[in-house]
Amino acid sequence: MQTESQQSPSRMKATAQTKSVMPESADGRLAAYDWNAIGAELDFCGCAVLPGLLSPAECAETAALYPHEENFRSHVHMARHGFGKGEYRYFKYPLPKLIDGLRIALYAHAVTSANAWNERMKVTARYPKQHAEYLKLCHKAGQTRPTPLLLQYGAGDFNCLHQDLYGNLAFPLQVTVLLSAPEKDFTGGEFVLTEQRPRMQSRVEVAPLRQGDAVLFAVHNRPVQGSKGTYRVNLRHGVSRIRSGSRHTLGIIFHDAR
Repeated sequence: MQTESQQSPSRMKATAQTKSVMPESADGRLAAYDWNAIGAELDFCGCAVLPGLLSPAECAETAALYPHEENFRSHVHMARHGFGKGEYRYFKYPLPKLIDGLRIALYAHAVTSANAWNERMKVTARYPKQHAEYLKLCHKAGQTRPTPLLLQYGAGDFNCLHQDLYGNLAFPLQVTVLLSAPEKDFTGGEFVLTEQRPRMQSRVEVAPLRQGDAVLFAVHNRPVQGSKGTYRVNLRHGVSRIRSGSRHTLGIIFHDAR
C-alpha cells in the first residue's frame, strides 16, 4: 500500500506518440500502458495520465462531431444550471465506433482498481470484468441513457467542481481526453481534482494534459492508507477558466444515467 508521502511512479511502458503508427484498436493502444504503474498512481493521488491515447487526427475528428445534433441525445448550457460556463452534449446510442471501443477497453483495465478500491473501503459491490455486463446492471436499475459526452469551452468558460453521478449505480472511475492543443488552441483550462479528507484541509491535484492525453480519475470516493488504517476521501473535478481560444474534451463515463 502507498501512503500520501510516497513519490508518484512512472505510468508508461511506451506511448502511442512515440510510435510511427498508432494501434488501430482500443485494446492495442491500451496494451502500451503500464497498468500496474497506473493503478499505483491512482492509489497515490486519485488520478493517472495516459499520454497520447488519441492521435491529433482522432482528436480533430472527434471534436468535429460537436455541431452535428444527430450524434447526441441532449445539449446542456452550464450557466443555466449553475454548473459553470460552457456547454456539452451527451452522445446517444449507438456511440461512435472509436468512443465505444475506448469505453469498453478502458473499463476492462479500470475494473481492477475499482474492485480493489471497494474492497479496501469495505464496499460490498464488485464490478463484472466486461463492460457489457456492467451496463446490464445499470439498465436493470433504470439507468439506460448513455453518458459519454463532448464538452466545448470558449474564452472565460469554466467547469465548477462536481461529481458525475447519474443514479444509484456509479462506477468509481472515469476518463477525460483533451482534444485541443494547449498553448495553440487555448490557454488556461487546466483539469483540476480536489480531495476532501476527514478533519483535514482539501488537497488539489492538477493533471497536465497535452492534446490526445487522457486522465483516468476517481468519480466520487477513493481509499487512502493512513497511519491508523484505510480511510475514505471524497473527490470532485472541474476545469479552470479558459483564458483564450477554445477547448474541446471527450468524457467517458462507464455507468449510464437514469
